[in-house]
Amino acid sequence: MKSMNTSLTPQPPATEPATAVSAPAPAAQTPRSLLKHLQTQFPAFRDFLPLAIGIDKQLLAVMPDLDRKTMRTALGIHTGSLRYLKVMEKAKVRHDLDGTPGAEVTDTHRAHATQVLQERFKKEADRKKAEREAKAAEEAARVHADKLNQLAAKFAKKS
Repeated sequence: MKSMNTSLTPQPPATEPATAVSAPAPAAQTPRSLLKHLQTQFPAFRDFLPLAIGIDKQLLAVMPDLDRKTMRTALGIHTGSLRYLKVMEKAKVRHDLDGTPGAEVTDTHRAHATQVLQERFKKEADRKKAEREAKAAEEAARVHADKLNQLAAKFAKKS
């Protein structure tokens, strides 16, 4: 039989689960939900402005209990988005969280955005081409099978 604690003094284990339950709440945030939160809170994210180098440090200063891995994933989703890359391709300056202009966007970073966009468009075009070719091959196989069935039916009647 288990012994019961009849003491009226608070026990440390009783308070630990409460903090353990409340602590993971920020960590349980998904990268996409964090990104939506950042887009509602900061103009630089909402308007897809080119982000300042070190924006992760700015985010951690404003939101200290932010999970770094989730934040980095959310930043990756944001900076890899089509809208961000299109803006980055033509951008001249980077922006802080509040949208104030900062450092200049280098030609290397603009060229990288252009290259990533070109690769994406090529990949999408190749995928669509392969899809069209597969449909065409499927249709050709169906037409061929119909013709074979017609010939088989024609010769089956003569016998």
